[in-house]
Amino acid sequence: MKISLKKSADLFARAAKKIPGAVNSPVRAWKAVGQAPAFIARGDGACLFDADGNRFIDYVGSYGPAILGHAHPAIAAALAAQARQGLCFGAPTELEVELAERISAAIPVAEKVRLVNSGTEAGMTALRIARAATGRPGIIKFDGCYHGHSDSLLVRAGSGVMTLGVPDSAGVPEALAALTQVAAYNSLDAVERYLKAEPGRIAAVIVEPLAANMGVVPPAPGFLKELGALVHRHGALLICDEVISGFRLRYGAAYELFDADPDLVMLGKIIGGGLPIGAVAGRAALMDQLAPVGPVYQAGTLSGNPLSVRAGLETLTLLQRPGVYERLEAAGARLETGLRAALDAARRSGCINRAGSLLTLFHGVDEVTDGASARRADTAAFARFFHAMFERGINLPPAQFEAMFVSLAHSDADLDATIAAARDALAAG
Repeated sequence: MKISLKKSADLFARAAKKIPGAVNSPVRAWKAVGQAPAFIARGDGACLFDADGNRFIDYVGSYGPAILGHAHPAIAAALAAQARQGLCFGAPTELEVELAERISAAIPVAEKVRLVNSGTEAGMTALRIARAATGRPGIIKFDGCYHGHSDSLLVRAGSGVMTLGVPDSAGVPEALAALTQVAAYNSLDAVERYLKAEPGRIAAVIVEPLAANMGVVPPAPGFLKELGALVHRHGALLICDEVISGFRLRYGAAYELFDADPDLVMLGKIIGGGLPIGAVAGRAALMDQLAPVGPVYQAGTLSGNPLSVRAGLETLTLLQRPGVYERLEAAGARLETGLRAALDAARRSGCINRAGSLLTLFHGVDEVTDGASARRADTAAFARFFHAMFERGINLPPAQFEAMFVSLAHSDADLDATIAAARDALAAG
């Protein structure tokens, strides 16, 4: 049955007159799947409802923050209570202190925490700290890992950049881009070559401990542990970008699951409970490089915004309940098993990468371990699958290189309905 998107189409036309590309973030445009997007009116639990009244089981989850599901009543009540106290003050609040304390208690390296407004700001700030602390200009990142759209990091990035087929961005000065070296994810060889070729030049290596912006790509066994040892031998810092993975796989940072030894950690998404937020956390000596105690300037009018912090605190409280991460793991495993069976039944080639409640079905490839193998996926097959699932009431991320997010609101019935839809969609071609 064809789903009507008439109101969404009208809204898209209106938006195109005033908003570049009609969207405020590129992946929302659905260019990778060749269609104008559905405009969302509201969310409830595991479901979204669009402007035309269509209902979808949602696996976008706002790209990570909606780990509890949409419009969770406890979050809504906390925000309403905070709004009555004030929205922002341009002054410190006790809420900020409490969130910093919670993060620090959950993440060993987070001796001190600076709240910012986004993951991009967290990346900018982490690099600035690393360069100041080491006195070095260069950085190393990994092909397919996305750390925000700051100039230094928008080089061979993942997610929307991979989807749009642009390796970097116009407007990024060549001299600045030249300070960033790119290595293959899950490979130490290029990192070691860069460090040896330019001794005393690399300030930091930045990595997603669980890559989720070229689709989900877990680290190879021992990769992160060996990476940290290599980086530290050469006097550089290791930055773990946990904007997506922080509090997603466990209560705390994912780096501990993979034996990494970072100096700085970036956070976002879940720690804001669905409102804009980011954070840099790390060893006290590094974090004290930041103004007003140190020489590294960083500021933000809305940093530590009371609404974001209140929603984050409530989310973290709910995530500390017994059995939460076991439920997420079970839900992710149920969906993975069902999707594998659907692929097999349809005799379609593909592979599924999963870590906890994050997963990606890559079409047309048998294995994905890095950016190069991710790019070999059949994006046309993904687009067909996306539309077939959408027509069956399932909202997937609109790009092959995005992760599916399972939430605590997804019931067994939701997951089974998704698996049944996938079986039909894959069988239909």
